[in-house]
Amino acid sequence: MNVAEWRYCPRCAAPLERRLVDGKPRPACPRCGFVYFADPKVTVGVLVEDEKGRILLGRRGVDPRKGFWYIPSGFVDYGEHPESAAVRELKEETGLDVTLTGLIGLWFFDERIGGKAGIAIFYRGRAVGGRLQAGDDVVEVGWFAPHELPDEVAFPVHEEVLAQWVRSIADRRS
Repeated sequence: MNVAEWRYCPRCAAPLERRLVDGKPRPACPRCGFVYFADPKVTVGVLVEDEKGRILLGRRGVDPRKGFWYIPSGFVDYGEHPESAAVRELKEETGLDVTLTGLIGLWFFDERIGGKAGIAIFYRGRAVGGRLQAGDDVVEVGWFAPHELPDEVAFPVHEEVLAQWVRSIADRRS
């Protein structure tokens, strides 16, 4: 349920009001003082490159963007370190064990796709074990060279990361 649709306080069940807090209208409880602050979701992804210079992508088996390709990724659980979440998500979705080799960067994503806004953290990684297989939210996995990337990429942020990867390949060759 969208926060804008909340009618009752999750702490005491009193009817909520919209109150200006920090200059923004927020759901607030007149009885217990609860104020809802919408925090961004945090996602992590790992760009795994093989010895042939290809990267690993997964085809989504669930909405949003079911059937589209994406960088193996997912949400960070409460209290979980982002690096641990990245390793966990890659294992769940591809069957591979990975060692993270660096941080690619951070991106903001908005609510256009999937209804959530948040921060996406992407790492570079190297496969160190496991068995490649689709799992969790993925129905297919595949290796792609820079000139073979699929047209149907699930999320704008993933398109940006892939474009940055392609540019880095070109920079390495020049």
